[in-house]
Amino acid sequence: MYFSIAFIRRTVIARTSKATALAVANAMLDKKALDVQVLHVAPLTSIADYLVLGSAESDRQTCAVADSIVDALSRLNQRPLSLEGTTSGQWVLIDFGDVVAHVFRQDARSHYALERLWSDARHIPISDKASAPTPETKERLTRKARS
Repeated sequence: MYFSIAFIRRTVIARTSKATALAVANAMLDKKALDVQVLHVAPLTSIADYLVLGSAESDRQTCAVADSIVDALSRLNQRPLSLEGTTSGQWVLIDFGDVVAHVFRQDARSHYALERLWSDARHIPISDKASAPTPETKERLTRKARS
């Protein structure tokens, strides 16, 4: 029997959990979250592959960071499975299945100390793409714009 394939439809490859975790971290940095960390917890637990932790200076900023994460990942066709803590704004948890994001107000983060709880987890470096330029870079860009 002979089968002819008229066309082969390529399926979109799902984002890896590491790429999702880094997208969450960059969304946090876009809203000026502090001390953003990506922890690889897959070898330690079955809850998630990655935890992404970030701090904010106020309840309002905590909610803004959480909104930024949801918006950024929605544009990548990834909706959160669960979103908790937006009413209080002290600790917002966003569950994407294989990646769990925690956005804390600074005092809440130091109180719960998740980094200490997951101290055996490997830290994943975050790209400098979303970080603010240094003063030297700003000066160079200003000089370039004037010329």
